[in-house]
Amino acid sequence: MIDRSFSRRAPLQSSRRRHRGNAVLEAALVLPVLLALAFGTVEFGHFFYCKHTFQGAARDGARTAILSSSTNSSVTTAVANTMTSAGFTAAQYTVSITNATTSASISNVGTVATGTPIKVAVTATWSTIGIRPMNMISGSKQVVGFTIMVKE
Repeated sequence: MIDRSFSRRAPLQSSRRRHRGNAVLEAALVLPVLLALAFGTVEFGHFFYCKHTFQGAARDGARTAILSSSTNSSVTTAVANTMTSAGFTAAQYTVSITNATTSASISNVGTVATGTPIKVAVTATWSTIGIRPMNMISGSKQVVGFTIMVKE
């Protein structure tokens, strides 16, 4: 009887020895995929954060631009306030104020006729603002937020 119990344990011990390296091998195969997913999620998440921020800044600029007492300086200040609060510097983006119908640049929003659609756009290149751990989004990608509102 003692011999039988000993013989039953021996195959279990040898089985454990044969499968000991499987966990390391499986981790080595799965870890790169999980890291790529995690870093890709960070990169795309940051892209959508930037896109949302640019859209909000353009909306704030357009709200300022449609007022009768506005100037281009007050529009860019409204955009800058939103962008600064989100952690972007003025050197990272550009602001353009145009007539939405003709696409002509507006030099003074205060003199624009009532009823004119004004487009405020905030633009940057992804390489200047982006977190790129996996380089999944091209550095030349343009991140644009714009809003069109009608002058009051």
